[in-house]
Amino acid sequence: MKDFAIIDKQDPYAALRFKEFRSYMGMRFFFTFAYQMQAVIIGFHIYHLTKDPLALGLIGLCEAVPSIGIALYGGYIADKSEKRALLLKIFIGVFLCSLVMTIVTLQQMHTYVPVKYIVPVMYLMVFGIGIARGFYSPAAFSIMGQVVPKELYPNSSTWNSSAYMTASIVGPAVGGLIYAFFGITVTYCVILFFILIALGCIAFLKKHPPRYIPKESIMKSLTEGVQFVFKSKMMLGAMSLDLFSVFFGGAVALLPVFANDILKVGSEGLGFMRASASAGAVLTMFVMTRISPMRKPWRNLLIAVVGFGTSIICYGLSKNFYLTLMFLFAEGSFDSVSVLIRSTIMQLLTPDEMRGRVSAVNSMFIGSSNEIGAFESGLTAKLMRTVPAVVFGGCMTILVAGITYSKTKSLLGLTLDDISGSKTEPAAV
Repeated sequence: MKDFAIIDKQDPYAALRFKEFRSYMGMRFFFTFAYQMQAVIIGFHIYHLTKDPLALGLIGLCEAVPSIGIALYGGYIADKSEKRALLLKIFIGVFLCSLVMTIVTLQQMHTYVPVKYIVPVMYLMVFGIGIARGFYSPAAFSIMGQVVPKELYPNSSTWNSSAYMTASIVGPAVGGLIYAFFGITVTYCVILFFILIALGCIAFLKKHPPRYIPKESIMKSLTEGVQFVFKSKMMLGAMSLDLFSVFFGGAVALLPVFANDILKVGSEGLGFMRASASAGAVLTMFVMTRISPMRKPWRNLLIAVVGFGTSIICYGLSKNFYLTLMFLFAEGSFDSVSVLIRSTIMQLLTPDEMRGRVSAVNSMFIGSSNEIGAFESGLTAKLMRTVPAVVFGGCMTILVAGITYSKTKSLLGLTLDDISGSKTEPAAV
C-alpha cells in the first residue's frame, strides 16, 4: 500500500512534485526527441533518394504493421512483467536499430552497401522499431498510472503530453538543421546520444512488480482487455474517433513533398514545418495546465477534431510558407486538446491490473493510426496528387467527427466527475 499525501488538485505543478514522475518525464522527453529527429530525417532522406511520395507512406506502413501485430501480446507482457526492466529492453532494441541505420549511412560503408540497398535496410530497421513500439506503449502507460495519484491523472497527462510535444518541437527542427549542415550520419550520432540519455532516466524509476498474475491462457487474457474496451462506450468512441480522423488527416507525412516541391524550403524548412505543429501543441498544453478542457470532455474532443480537420485543409491549400506554419500551428493546438482528453479518459477508466492490455488495444487504434494515415496520405497523393490528397483527408476528418457526434450525443454533457472512479494516492517526494 502506498503512503497517502495531501494533494492540491488546483496546483498546476502537482504531478511534477513526484520524483518518479519527473524521471518518467525525462525518459519520455529524450526518447521522443530522438524519435522525432529520426522521423524527420528518414522521411527527407528517403524522399531525396526515391522522389516518390508513396515511399514516404511505406515508412509509416513498415512501422505500423509490426506495432499493430505485436500490440496485444505487448500489453499482456507489460501487465505481467516488471515495468522498468521491460522498458530497458525496449530502449536497447531501439538503440540497436538506430545504430544500424547510422552505420549504413556512413560514406565508407557505400563500398559494402550500395546506395540502392540503403532504403530497404532503413525500412527493415523501421520495422524493428515498430516491434519495439508494440511493447513500449503498454509498458509506459502502465508505469505512468503508478507514479501519481489517480486524482492527478489530468494534470500528469497534461505534463506528459507537454514533454512529448516539447521534444517534438525541438527534435524535428534540430534534426533538419543538423542534417542540412552536417549530413545524415552526424544526425544519427546525435539521435543515439539522446536514446542513451533516455536509458539513463529509466534507471531512476523504481521497480514496479506486476499487479496482474495470469491464471488463464494468453488468448483469454488478451480477450479480457479487448472486451473491457468494447464495453466502454466512451473509451471505444474516443479510440475510434482518433483512428479514423488521424487515418484521413495524416497528411503531415507529406510535409517533405511540400518542403521540397511546393514551398521549396528544403530540409531546414521541413524541420520548422514539423516543429510548428508541435509548437502549437505544447503551448496549448501549458495553457491547459491552468485551463482544463475536461469540464465537458466529450464535447470538447469533438470540437478539437473538427478544428484539426479544418487546419489540415488550410495547410493543404496554402502556397505561402509562413501561412503554412500558422495552419500547422493550429493543427497542433487542436490535436493537443484531443490528446489530453483521450489520455485522461484512458487513465481514469482503466483498472491497474489491465493497463497493459487496454493500452495495447489503444495502440492498435491510436498508436499506429499516424503511420497508417501516413500510408493513406502517400497512396492518395500518388493517385490524386499531393494538394487534393491533403484537402480530401481534412474533409474526411470533419465528416468522421460529424458521424461520431450523431452517434454519441448522450456523452456530450458528461463531466470529469461523471467518469472518475476511486482514488489511490502515492506519496510525493
